Amino acid sequence: MRAKLMSYLLLGLIRLLTGSQARWYGCPPKAEQRIYFANHQSNADLVMIWAALPEELRSVTRAAAAKDYWTKTPFRKWITTAVFNVVYVVRDRSEAEDPLQPLINALASGDSIIIFPEGMRGQAEEPLPFKSGLYNLAQKFPNVVLIPAWINNIQRVMPKGEYVPVPVLCSVTFGAPMQIEPDEDRRAFLDRARLAVMHLRDV
Repeated sequence: MRAKLMSYLLLGLIRLLTGSQARWYGCPPKAEQRIYFANHQSNADLVMIWAALPEELRSVTRAAAAKDYWTKTPFRKWITTAVFNVVYVVRDRSEAEDPLQPLINALASGDSIIIFPEGMRGQAEEPLPFKSGLYNLAQKFPNVVLIPAWINNIQRVMPKGEYVPVPVLCSVTFGAPMQIEPDEDRRAFLDRARLAVMHLRDV
């Protein structure tokens, strides 16, 4: 019950601060298993995409979240577990767990996921080169639909190192589905996926 009330509170707050515009440019919101992949410039990115999805899709879509950051305090851990139902990803390569395994488990159980293929927050106008996780997941789950997304302006709402959000009009633009082409190698696919995200900036 508390988690449900918190989700409504957060939705209202996000829409107040950002306008939370969802723009389905290349595909409609649809109840099918998907991997949404987007640019990454703020810790609020996962919240922004979560808020942009219709309620019936939010319940079956889980965002990847850095375990070291989002479990640092009891409140962060509770909100990401109880409200957002995130998939925690381990960033410390010294740990034994494969960073992709929690995402593989989520996809294998039928969930959709949200990932940020840059692997870390960027500060430049363009996304950093994509890491191999998206390619590996797409290969392992060829029937899951890949949807690029561009998050606009969220870094101005919650810049890196800041804790007080500033109201700024933001949007999430969802693009056309894509897939790995026959004989397409890892780098070619990741570069094409990155361009698919970047092309949504000016839509």
